[in-house]
Amino acid sequence: MSRWSRRGFAKAAVLASLALSVAAMAPADVLAADKVTVGALRFTSHAASFVAYERGYFTEEGLEVEFKFFQAAQPMAVAIASGDVDFGVTAISGGLINLAEKGAIKVVGGALQEEPGIDGQMILVSKGAYDAGLTTPAALKGHSFGITQSGSSFHYMAHKIADKEGFDRAEITLRPLQKVGAVIGALKTGQIDAWAIVPHIAKGLAKAPEIEVIGQIADYIPGYQVTTVFTSTRNASERPELVKRFLAAFSRGADDFNAALVDKTLSAAEQEAMVRLIHKYVYADRPFEKAEGSIRNGAMRINKGARLNLASVKDQLDWFKSEKLVPDSVSMETLVDTSFVETD
Repeated sequence: MSRWSRRGFAKAAVLASLALSVAAMAPADVLAADKVTVGALRFTSHAASFVAYERGYFTEEGLEVEFKFFQAAQPMAVAIASGDVDFGVTAISGGLINLAEKGAIKVVGGALQEEPGIDGQMILVSKGAYDAGLTTPAALKGHSFGITQSGSSFHYMAHKIADKEGFDRAEITLRPLQKVGAVIGALKTGQIDAWAIVPHIAKGLAKAPEIEVIGQIADYIPGYQVTTVFTSTRNASERPELVKRFLAAFSRGADDFNAALVDKTLSAAEQEAMVRLIHKYVYADRPFEKAEGSIRNGAMRINKGARLNLASVKDQLDWFKSEKLVPDSVSMETLVDTSFVETD
């Protein structure tokens, strides 16, 4: 090798080494973002994710987010286990717990929670059932109750009403209808007698002559952790920094949402801006003027810092066990990774 070529080779090696050093020191926002898919329902209660996406909070955490929308909680849990979705925000279901028992899923945070003084999930009945005497939750004995699937949050709520009112759980006839839209249709047409759902749907339905409100779920399940944040066990154990970054962005979105539509500490213009942001995802098929009221009505608290109510989660797990929907061997440690957020 000639003297000149040796010098050229040495210079090239130095430049390559410097380039690698600069890349290693580059801030996260100039490196390739981690691509993650987030499972969601088109509910106001999922707004924290939408806000974090629209306001760039995920991007600031080095995450490139894509949403995948579902019609119910259990299919989302399956998608997490299969790797089609990285994070989910929805109610705890029997499917989710069984996948956790197999080592596939972990709950890592809390989202929507029932809170005194804030309108929460409402118990609805058909007008026909109401006129026939179903005017209080205590009268649900002997009536039908719509659910999406066995082991869903709707199933849990129906049984918690029965427990508190003192009649046998079997005396409510559960009608699995797979999708929320199908439950709504069945309630409106009197094919089922009752249902319970979040306020952005409940209040809109209650305006129609076919449906009446007879109670609040908060009276039957105080502090109910309605939805949780969950991910794959692999993410929780092997990529904890990814989980922390997701929860940090999600929590900022929740703070903005709560300030605008729950605590209402922001200006009227800022509140409207929040509603318009959510409208991109919720009731997007309606004109803003018709969707606005329903979105505002659905503003329940999303836990600050994704705080998780462990007592509520344990109550749900105990109920699933009592109904033989999950193995008795499933523990809270199997279901929940408490290392990411504060817990109650």
